[in-house]
Amino acid sequence: MSNLTNDELKNIKGGAINVAVVLGISAIITFAIGIIDGIVRPLKCHS
Repeated sequence: MSNLTNDELKNIKGGAINVAVVLGISAIITFAIGIIDGIVRPLKCHS
């Protein structure tokens, strides 16, 4: 086994979660909760 240099360590990619993936999953979960809430607890519009 060999030791990696600092430059080689900086070039290692993998295991990181992309910010766009986290935002996308959060948006889907929020949307699903809104749909479920609308079905379970329908409220009239007050206009």
